[in-house]
Amino acid sequence: MAITKQKKHSLRAEFAEGFMGAKSAVLAGYSGLSVSAISELRSELRKSDTKLRVVKNNLVKKAFEVDKVERVSFIQDEIKGPVAVAFVKGDPAQAAKTLFDFQKTHPALEIRGGYVEDKVVSVEELKQIASLPSRDELLAKIVGTLVAPHRGILGILTGVPRQLVQVINAIKEKKS
Repeated sequence: MAITKQKKHSLRAEFAEGFMGAKSAVLAGYSGLSVSAISELRSELRKSDTKLRVVKNNLVKKAFEVDKVERVSFIQDEIKGPVAVAFVKGDPAQAAKTLFDFQKTHPALEIRGGYVEDKVVSVEELKQIASLPSRDELLAKIVGTLVAPHRGILGILTGVPRQLVQVINAIKEKKS
């Protein structure tokens, strides 16, 4: 079924808006994946505020003809064959982790690269990003680091009266 020019224009605008509105994007080949597997991946990616779109190659290439950013040439080089794009609005590390975890169980998913905050990244760099702790884990570590000295001081301050009570109890037991 042919797509009308008006529909192509709206799809092209939608793709451009998706790329420009996302913090990062990851391109992946999905040849060999079943519809249910792609649906499962979409559902997993939604948890990290990421939207997976199966794209029509020519429409995406045309969406970037007006944009002269470095990522455009990368995207145009990588769009060959069936391509899906994960538009990441949330944590890029969590989205990359989800994609690589999914790839372990579904080897037909071929991660080709992407960009993170306007910097083009290779598959190897995406793997490094995926190995980073999530934003929430990093914040928890920072809070733990900030709270640790206070807990130490609190332990010291409560230790002195506790030892005094133990000494008084020992003297009391010795006299009785």
